[in-house]
This record gives sequence, structure tokens and C-alpha cells, in this order.
Amino acid sequence: MKKEAELLITPEMIKPSSRDLKVIGTINPAAVRAGNGKIVLYVRVIEQLKKLEDEKYFYSPRMVGEKDYELKIDKFLRKDVASSSDFDIVFNDSTKRLTFISHLRRVVLDEKGKNIISIDKKPSFYGIVDDAELGVEDPRIIEIEGRYVMTYVSLSRKENISTSIAFSDDLINWERKGIIFGEQDKDVVVFPEKIKGWYMAFDRPEGNFQFTPPHIWVAQSDDLLCWGKLKSISVFKKGEKDYGRIGPGCPPIKTTKGWLLIYHTVKEEEDTSFTYSASAALFDLNNPRKLISNSESIISPNMDYELKLYQNKRIVFPTGIVVDKNGKDLLVYSGGGDVVTSVRKVSIEKIMKSLRKVK
Repeated sequence: MKKEAELLITPEMIKPSSRDLKVIGTINPAAVRAGNGKIVLYVRVIEQLKKLEDEKYFYSPRMVGEKDYELKIDKFLRKDVASSSDFDIVFNDSTKRLTFISHLRRVVLDEKGKNIISIDKKPSFYGIVDDAELGVEDPRIIEIEGRYVMTYVSLSRKENISTSIAFSDDLINWERKGIIFGEQDKDVVVFPEKIKGWYMAFDRPEGNFQFTPPHIWVAQSDDLLCWGKLKSISVFKKGEKDYGRIGPGCPPIKTTKGWLLIYHTVKEEEDTSFTYSASAALFDLNNPRKLISNSESIISPNMDYELKLYQNKRIVFPTGIVVDKNGKDLLVYSGGGDVVTSVRKVSIEKIMKSLRKVK
């Protein structure tokens, strides 16, 4: 299913949050339709230090504010560093720090979801000293029971890469509730309604997949904070071995035939590069642990900025999804090439026709 994207947000459109940083990426947005009909994105903004090293030190950014945005640049003696790149510093004990840090920037679109009304001039959501001190990444937002729920990847020196949650009544002010899935569990998408009295979520713990191909997990909760009843779900067809990694992409969409999930896939190509694409799967309305059908790739890299190799990857990475005002299409917001944000309008009917029952 070939669908060209429309470029929406680029690094040049975002003002750096500090004179010491430069914006190198605007990717992987959360998306939700607000009560006034406008679409709100929370875009991951990647900022890299302008100065990575000097004769004596290597440098790495960290957030130190208790509530407000407050950046500190840590410095490390060269003798303590085993290796470095433009993106990280690896120490002699094999731990690392990053040369970049991410925050979220709020973008308001019109009802059609393709025209920008406003972009916050300052970071809208960012790390603090006890939550995501090394950066906030890849959010997803849903509305449930009259409030907005955002899951996001939180990086820190102690908790490494985990998933946290926050609540909002207005898509501006957020109440942080801390980690809900520990290291290294990412791509958490919450269902937009309870199922048989339970909150439900798909997630993606990382692992070696020693006994099975990669898979998606499902979890349930009675308060959105403590999650259990974990179960893995394979979305592969029997005998399919092409994908080295998969994970939830956008929050599930309720249809008359089931819960529709657009998930990402990572495939190693013959030239040893990797291609990030997206497929679809349908789950039972009353039991999302039951997979009904799945599809081949429905969104693949096909724009210049998606096909350009970035760290040996071709990337389209859907994270935000909103039903179009016509009720027939989905607006899918994606990170492209780990640099920009794009939007595609995809027909729900065409996605449904691409699905094949799982045997």
C-alpha cells in the first residue's frame, strides 16, 4: 500500500532550547484531536551539543531542574573514555552517555491535521532531575474518561531506558506519575477505552528473542499505574522470519471489526542496512489478547528523507494517529529518517482489505 507522505515539521522550524544546543531532529510525535477539533502533536525534538569535546574533556547534557527546564552540561576526562562518536560517549566500564538530549514540543494543527497553527517557542514537556534527566522520547497520547494520558520513554542514569506516564486535562499542563514499565520496555500504547473494566496497553520489552521471533506484549491495569496480566502476542504469519524487531506504533483505533493497531517492523536488507516500515493487525474487541488478522507492510519508506540512510537505516516510524473528520481515513503521523515529522492520509477500508486472517 504505497502512500506518499506530506512533510510537516523539520528541525529548522524549531528554536533550540539552549545556546549550547542545536536541533538535529523533529520526530516521532504523539497525536490527539482536542475538544475544539484541532489536532495537537507532541513532537520529539532532538538537540545535540554544539561542542562535543576538547583537548581535555568530553561533554554530555543532562536535565537538573526540579520542575522547570534547567540544563547542565557534564564533562568527563578523556582518560575515562574508551570511545566516542557524534552520538555517544562510551566509558571504560562500558557504560555510556549521550551527546544529545530530547524534549517534547507542542504543535497545534487545524482540524484537517495538515496545516500548522502554532508551535510552542519553548520546550513543552522535558526531563527533570527525577524523571527523564537524560531526555524524553517518543510519546503517545490518548484521551480516556475525559482526560489525556501520555506515555513516553524516559532516559536516566539509574533507570536507563524506561516508559513513564503523565495525565493532563488541557494538553498543556501534565501531572507526572513516574515509570510504569521498567528497562528496557518501550513503545507503550494505551487503549482509548476500558475493556471489561480494565485499562489495556500494548508494549514492547526488548529481548534476545532466543526461543521465538520478536513479538508484542499486552498488559492490563485498574489504575493506569500498575500493570500486570502480561502476555506476548506474535503478529507474524507462520514461517515468516524477515523481521528482526517489531513494536506498537500508534495507539489502537476501535473499528466495528476489532481493535486496529499499526505497528512498526525492522527488516535487515541484503546490503546489511535496516528498513523501518509499518504493518497492521486487528485484535478482538472484547479480548485484545486475541489476534484476528494482520497485514504485510502498509507504510514503507518512499520519500527522499525516509530513504536516505541514517545510521545505516531507512526509516518511517508511525507514532501518532487520528481519525480524519470524514471518518473514512486515518491521519498517520510519523518520524521520517530520524530527522523530520510527516503525515499520511490512509484509507481505513484499504487497511482492512489488506488484512489476512491468522491461521
